[in-house]
Amino acid sequence: MREHPPELAATAERQQHIVTRAQLLAAGYDDMYLYRQARRGQWQRVLPATYALFTGVLTDEQRRISAALYAGPQAQLTSLAALAWYGFRQIPRNTDVHLVVPHYARRRSADYAVVRRALALDAWPRSSAPYAVCSPARAVVDAARDLRQLRPVRAIVAESVQRGFTDLGRLDEEIRRARRSRTALIRMAYAEVLAGTRSAPEAELRECLADSPILPEIRWNPRLRTLDGAALPTPDGYLTDSAVALEVDSQEYHFSPSDWARTLERHNELSRHGVLVLHVTPAQLRRHPNRIRRTVEDAYESRQGVGATLRVRVDPAGPEHAMA
Repeated sequence: MREHPPELAATAERQQHIVTRAQLLAAGYDDMYLYRQARRGQWQRVLPATYALFTGVLTDEQRRISAALYAGPQAQLTSLAALAWYGFRQIPRNTDVHLVVPHYARRRSADYAVVRRALALDAWPRSSAPYAVCSPARAVVDAARDLRQLRPVRAIVAESVQRGFTDLGRLDEEIRRARRSRTALIRMAYAEVLAGTRSAPEAELRECLADSPILPEIRWNPRLRTLDGAALPTPDGYLTDSAVALEVDSQEYHFSPSDWARTLERHNELSRHGVLVLHVTPAQLRRHPNRIRRTVEDAYESRQGVGATLRVRVDPAGPEHAMA
């Protein structure tokens, strides 16, 4: 088997054995040799003028590298591919690799490399040789513009803020930059987070209970205190005059066993002070929203007036809509 020239070997190693036609030609190979290697099954042409110096399935990182090499040196990884690179957990599985290039670039999409031209590239990209990655805020907005359902957009926006990938200010800047072009869903999700929603399932719970003719106004993410001022855990929702707390829980949305344990501790602490804690899972919300609504309504009606007898109050000075 022919050994690669040292410079090409170093480049191939750095690029996880993905190389461009230009790099191969610069190393002394000709097009006929590239053709024969692919025909013999020694290499594979994964994108136009882009080769893998091996056979078999590409890893996610090799797909990102090959797409970026194909799109050109000014391309920036964005959308779901960028969110996967950052480590987002609440994203739909997608094998496409989205990239943005300058508006004057002539490169077109090919296979899994989805190339879009933009008037302005991201001003705060992260470097991950051999490609650049859009900032989390830009990637979130671009991903939301590619999605067609509110639920995954909610999940992405909530996770981006809750886990500290970005903040509301940067998201607002990116939404304004995108203007009205396919931004209806992210504008809705952003408004929910701005109003205090901490997760996509919590937003679904709000929707589930919003049309109830029985329930009064629900305090979302309130700061609760005892009458002597001691802080109590913050539930997702709270019905003051019935002292009913609402919690949306699942391992999926609490990210780690320690987070799950803290959920149980909050339950016990609120229960110790006479608060009835109702737990709802995302699956229950999606499958049986009417049943969830009836459960909350029944609990509210059975405990009306209880809140006035407990030594628990909603802190009027607390930021009721603060992100956790």
